[in-house]
Amino acid sequence: MGNTTCTKYVDMDLFLHCSLVPSILIILTLSFLERRVNRSKLDDKLYLLSGRFGIVIPIDLIGTFSNRWTFGFAFGAIANKVKSLFSEEYLPIGVPTWARALSLFIGAIEVGLSFYPIFACLTTENKLVGSITGFLYTLTWFIITTIDLVSCPDGAVIGRYEKVIFYWPSLLCFIFLLIRFVYLFIKSIRIIMGAEDVIDEGKCFLSQHQAEHVKRLFRKPVQVKKSWFARKIYDWDPCFKFPSRMIGTTVLSLLCLYILVSIEFKLFIGLLQLLTLCEESIEQSNFLIHLKEFNCALKGVWFFSTFLTSATTVSYIFHILVCYRKHMKRLWVGEKSFLPIKFQVPSPADSVAAIARYSGWQVAYLLWGYFIMHTVQILLGMAFVYAFVYPIKHGQGLQLFQGLGISILTLGIVIMLMILQVVLAHLFFLQKKISCKDKQKPLALNNRKAFHNFNYFFFFYNVILGLTACLWRLLCSVVLGSWLIGRIDRSILQRGYESWDKGYKTWIGMIYVDHYHTNPVLVSFCNILLTSRAEKILRECSSYHAIADPSGSSISRQARTRWLLYYTLLKNPRLILHRKMKGPSDVEMINAVTHTRTIQATLMEAKGRNNL
Repeated sequence: MGNTTCTKYVDMDLFLHCSLVPSILIILTLSFLERRVNRSKLDDKLYLLSGRFGIVIPIDLIGTFSNRWTFGFAFGAIANKVKSLFSEEYLPIGVPTWARALSLFIGAIEVGLSFYPIFACLTTENKLVGSITGFLYTLTWFIITTIDLVSCPDGAVIGRYEKVIFYWPSLLCFIFLLIRFVYLFIKSIRIIMGAEDVIDEGKCFLSQHQAEHVKRLFRKPVQVKKSWFARKIYDWDPCFKFPSRMIGTTVLSLLCLYILVSIEFKLFIGLLQLLTLCEESIEQSNFLIHLKEFNCALKGVWFFSTFLTSATTVSYIFHILVCYRKHMKRLWVGEKSFLPIKFQVPSPADSVAAIARYSGWQVAYLLWGYFIMHTVQILLGMAFVYAFVYPIKHGQGLQLFQGLGISILTLGIVIMLMILQVVLAHLFFLQKKISCKDKQKPLALNNRKAFHNFNYFFFFYNVILGLTACLWRLLCSVVLGSWLIGRIDRSILQRGYESWDKGYKTWIGMIYVDHYHTNPVLVSFCNILLTSRAEKILRECSSYHAIADPSGSSISRQARTRWLLYYTLLKNPRLILHRKMKGPSDVEMINAVTHTRTIQATLMEAKGRNNL
């Protein structure tokens, strides 16, 4: 039971409401320091603003590859608030049913606005002001949370030290953010004093790992012997980085899972205490014996299934990162075969909405997946105990093994008859191999009359066998469905019904947005265009053109273009077939040119392979 005599010096709900005032002031301050790139008519009227009051962004969930763990700890600091939203603690009393969704939306906006300054101070370009305001705002949250935790550490769900159990990860995240803001403050002071150069990787259009990825594409692949861990579990790639969205979602998922397991553990302990009281209040009887057996079985099954389910969910959290990298690399090379056909060209609007839904849905799917998986495992564990453990304990092992042996024998005969059908089909009802090099016989019937008799007699047996196969299919669907419910990166529905799986649609939309906006080749190409444009503007504006570009007058643009074209075709001979044809549009002439180009491309490819 919670400690009801403690004195609460701080009302966290009231503080959350009051924090909106300084939050809005900090946002307005950062917006004033942010200059807008595109000017409007309002700037002509209010010229003193000089383009100020730009839009402040808390975090770029698409293209941010720097300070990812900082944003991950920022997400970890709000894990308890996410838990409160998940349990609908911010839902006011007396709200009608039809307005619940709207009330939860308003509560989510309030939580997001109260923690907005922490993210905005990390991303703002005014590092000095951002570090000071971010440090003070984070320190305020840390102090208020600590006072509330120390003054009244107990709660109504777990009881004693509930808030300590729930809030210590968030406090560690707050401490990390405070250290980060101090570091940003010291760094900004050193830059102002000239002791350190301004190097902001987050502002670079082309990230370093993206550039290294493109460079690696131009090099010949080198076969490197990988370790067992790299081959079976995870192979680290220095040319790939997860965006801050994935890191933040991972940290938030781990902390929310920790909170959920803690709540479930305390509730189960309370249930065991209630069952123990029931044992003490019941007189000696057969029912008491069965109740004690049930309590003992439930306790063992619960602890085992909790460990197994928690380990499985944690592995899912990290496996989703592995699947994200695998899917992104497949999309980079143009491979879409792993996606359903209807999802290979997704809706742009749905994809943009999916990038906003992903993090929240991923956390919710993992938490619900843990709960459902744990429930199914408890039911299966109790069934196993009552079907095998207790009969052996009560001296009924011989009858159990006799029945089990008969069941295994029956199942073995069924499997042997299924295998027999395949063996007979392979030996007697398929024609011989066309070539000795063929791995399998062709799908061509042989001995048709015998096959028709074979098909006729097995028809009646396969009706009975089909009933068993249908039940097996249902059992596999239930087990796999409950086991994979938390995996948002794959659909648990059958082919053709994937569009009903909203979580899977969100995953596909998310990876498509990342593919279109963070593809290293595309970003490198855009970076080349922007760099060339900037250099061109610099040459045109500079009065020292000859000094700025001494080699520009010696090499013509046409010669440079032809050299790049020749080098590209030399490395990619098949592109010759796709070049635009100039001259007459006669069909025979076009065929002749195409034939000539095919021969050229084939010869260049053969020469390239011989040089390897």
